[in-house]
Amino acid sequence: MDVFWTLPPVTRTITAAAVVTSALGYAGIISLSQFVFFYPFVFTVKQLPQVWRIFTAFFITGPRMGIVLDPYFLYQYGSGLERESSRFSQPGDFFVYTVFVGSLITALAGYLLNAYTFLPALTLAYAYTYAQDNPTRKVSFFIITFDAKYLPFALLFMTLIMDSPERALSQATGLLAAHMFDFLTRIWPTFGGGTNYITTPAIVKQWFGGGAGTQQARPYGMAQQGRAAAAAAPSTGRTTGANTSQWGPGRRLGE
Repeated sequence: MDVFWTLPPVTRTITAAAVVTSALGYAGIISLSQFVFFYPFVFTVKQLPQVWRIFTAFFITGPRMGIVLDPYFLYQYGSGLERESSRFSQPGDFFVYTVFVGSLITALAGYLLNAYTFLPALTLAYAYTYAQDNPTRKVSFFIITFDAKYLPFALLFMTLIMDSPERALSQATGLLAAHMFDFLTRIWPTFGGGTNYITTPAIVKQWFGGGAGTQQARPYGMAQQGRAAAAAAPSTGRTTGANTSQWGPGRRLGE
């Protein structure tokens, strides 16, 4: 358990929930029909909305080998982003990213394509962003090694040949969601002169331990949250940094 709590918080939570929920479901202990996404049961006023399905649909893996491969790929690339990516350098940044891509996946796959589970799409979103950050890093995919920039397409191709075109299309919504996040937070502000409106709220930073003086481990060292700007008194060219009110205004030589 000590090792578990040292793992990246967002990725470890989703991975653990996916393993437990799917194992219990495929073992027949619980009914996965109560956890899949079905929008007539979620967006309804005729009965109590079953809003938990929005979240639990991300906790269901594929059957058979999927119960091993889906959590493995999810943790592999999710933890790589959460630990190493420079775009998620502040506490809570990766959580906001996951909420954004998860919301878009729900809208595209769940509402437009009538998909029932979203974990493969979330995994592909993580893999796409990971590939953007590490395009030339070598990754191993079963017995094949190639540049990470081809990773999202390898995952899609595997779903296409091992499952169905419909599942591959649903999974592709994760790629679209991750690309939209990249467009809104990097491409448009950097090259289009736009504004990045997707920022991490202060309360989310506090949830993940952010605050003045908080240190966060990064692959290049320790990052430390700066203290509030109000805590530092503004300096002027007429002061020396000491309280010299008893000696006069403290003018410079020549004034």
